[in-house]
Amino acid sequence: MRKALPRMYAREFMSFYQEDEFHDGVLLKFAKLDFNILQRQHQQELSIISRWWEKVDVVVNFPFSRDRISECYFWMVGIYHEPQYTLGRKFVTKIIALATILDDLFDNVPGIHAELELFTHAIQRWDINAMDELPMYMKIWFQALLEVYREMAEELAAIGRSSTVSYAKNAMKNTVKTYHEESKWLPDYQNKRLAPTMEEYTKIAFDSTTYPMLTMATFVGMGEIATEQAFDWLIGKPQMLRAACLICRFMDDIVSHQESGVSEEEACRELNKQIEDAWKDLNAAFFDPQSPPMPLLLRVLNYGRVMELLYKVEDGYSYSINTKRYLVLLLVDPVEII
Repeated sequence: MRKALPRMYAREFMSFYQEDEFHDGVLLKFAKLDFNILQRQHQQELSIISRWWEKVDVVVNFPFSRDRISECYFWMVGIYHEPQYTLGRKFVTKIIALATILDDLFDNVPGIHAELELFTHAIQRWDINAMDELPMYMKIWFQALLEVYREMAEELAAIGRSSTVSYAKNAMKNTVKTYHEESKWLPDYQNKRLAPTMEEYTKIAFDSTTYPMLTMATFVGMGEIATEQAFDWLIGKPQMLRAACLICRFMDDIVSHQESGVSEEEACRELNKQIEDAWKDLNAAFFDPQSPPMPLLLRVLNYGRVMELLYKVEDGYSYSINTKRYLVLLLVDPVEII
């Protein structure tokens, strides 16, 4: 079902191929050189992003949040590793990092319902002045967000594509609105010790995964191939995108979701079935003549592939010890050339 992440698969396959007595030595050497050259570019990009992240200062400003900038960048390398997408990788990595803080803000900071109402309203206006009455950490987060989108618009202005950033802005607004809606009904379930039904769960899954927002931002970094029609395709919530979102949500929550009146084992079995069906929908989009060009479809597919890699056993993003091997393989250790 095309679940393998290409960059990781290539890195691991070289080791196996080298052991084949009939391997092509010249081909293998060029493959290793190509991998190492691109890895150096990725390392330089991560260094730039890390300096930006240090200024955000998660430990001081957002102590309730996960600090996962390397994992965020690894995620983006999984989505588009090719050298020409450097701008997109840096842009969307920053968005993932800020979205992580956003997610933890809504989940982990109690007793701030009034502030969240104002916070959500300010983001819908996209106006930092609307946050005067909010805590400083919310202002810092929003200021960082505005700067990321402003910098992206300035970069794209040079090639006449700054207008595409508006698609990413609107998607972020929708994500914040969805988080806010979710934060209002979630306590009711928690207080009553109930879990949402499968129907309710699936309904909220699409927007609250952040995948629609991240995919929109990813398209912004794809250049001219991301046409107005391609963005409209995403806005229309195509089945392929819905499938990627369901894979994200269900793999992330599979161990904690419990359908009312159904055992956890049965619920997980049902979720796994839906995940397999979603993979079929993901792959089917490649045969749909109404779909956007292949390079764009691959980005949506790769979001599912990253989830398959990091969440197959446990949450490899929040608890990144087991993800360290992947980070080392792709971003730290070059391939040895004998």
